[in-house]
Amino acid sequence: MSDASRIAELEARLDDFDADVRANALSELAQFVESGHLKLAPAGSSGVVNMHCHTFFSFNAYGYSPAGLAWLARKRGFLAAGIVDFDVLDGVEEFLSACEMLGVRGAAGMETRVFIPEFASREMNSPGEPGISYHMGIGFTSSGVPAQVAEVAADLRRRAADRNRSIVGRVNNHLAPATIDYDLDVLPLAPGGTPTERHIVAAYVRKAELILDDVAQFWADRLGLSRDQVSILFEDPAALQNAVRAKLMKRGGVGYVQPGADTFPTVDEVNKLIVACGALPCATWLDGLSEGEQAMDELLQLLIDKGVVALNIVPDRNWNISDPAIREAKVRNLYDVVALATDLHLPLNVGTEMNSFGQKLVDDFDSLELRPVREAFIDGSYFIYGHTVLERAAGLGYQSAWAARHLPSRPERNAFYVSVGRGVPPDRLGLDQLSRVDDGWEPGRVLSTLCQARAGG
Repeated sequence: MSDASRIAELEARLDDFDADVRANALSELAQFVESGHLKLAPAGSSGVVNMHCHTFFSFNAYGYSPAGLAWLARKRGFLAAGIVDFDVLDGVEEFLSACEMLGVRGAAGMETRVFIPEFASREMNSPGEPGISYHMGIGFTSSGVPAQVAEVAADLRRRAADRNRSIVGRVNNHLAPATIDYDLDVLPLAPGGTPTERHIVAAYVRKAELILDDVAQFWADRLGLSRDQVSILFEDPAALQNAVRAKLMKRGGVGYVQPGADTFPTVDEVNKLIVACGALPCATWLDGLSEGEQAMDELLQLLIDKGVVALNIVPDRNWNISDPAIREAKVRNLYDVVALATDLHLPLNVGTEMNSFGQKLVDDFDSLELRPVREAFIDGSYFIYGHTVLERAAGLGYQSAWAARHLPSRPERNAFYVSVGRGVPPDRLGLDQLSRVDDGWEPGRVLSTLCQARAGG
């Protein structure tokens, strides 16, 4: 077998559901690089980042595992990469270890939905759902959680499973005879046993294909479309799945139930989990058009008081828009929220998500619209990597007692971790330098040591 064929085979194995298969494939690929048999551009050479990539532990539209995403980042020369999964931390160790092996600046997070009582009457970043907000924790270094918050973590999984089973129960009545069994048809699609709505949709599409003679007419009837419209959807399987999800499971669909105050945990409960894990509560922003996001200053001040220290943005959906008027309005909102985050000392976590078909592998930082905010995006990636690598190496991350003692204000703490992220190359030399650090060191000594490492001293 040629090297090229073997490399292609190993790359395919990176997304196998078996963790040992993934680990062995990644190790062999790394050996190809180290031996010079596979030449890649220098790590970080592209100057772009994607700090918001869902893995197959929730849903990745391309099927990427944590190891697969680390390899993608190395092949494409990402300056930094981060994973984020819904309601679970299953991919944290795999991703961070893979990034360390490959020499990629890596970070790991979790996304969920929360209830914010103070905004109970206002829609924020979850369309049509007042009081409900997508929310994140970033900078996790382990999938394990302390005992005092274990029930919060378990509750997230339990709520997600209950919501899924409820959706299947309602949609089955509408899609009979193409009904599915959650345990048999859906759970096997997610390696960690934590499927999402998108897995449920895939299961329905597959079941219809397996048991029906006239699949096109079935979907035409169930989706309220013409047969010709469905035939067009069949030419793009991703479009068909998106149409099924939008019609049946989103607001107004038979599988949808309007969430209330008890549907999701409160933001305070989730922040308690995030902080106990040494990670960073992170607000998320959609596009600035909802009532709640038009009061973004008020909302962010509230969330800062509840422990939020960063803000997540998905840039592509705020500029890559065909309608000029909508694009202009959304770009203006993007610039405004970046300026607000800067004023409030909230570093930015940005990425493309990859959990919906058609989303990019990485943002276009060279686009005219993103150039003015590129530096803020890059600094945000250095910040979260700086926290992650120092927490992993010495337990001196952003939430540590050491950081609170030496860097009491958010501006100076942010600046320090940006400097760490910029100064620690994701290679053995940088990590070896960090292994010498302990909680007796002053921040200045940490940074001077890193500078010496970069200079080869």
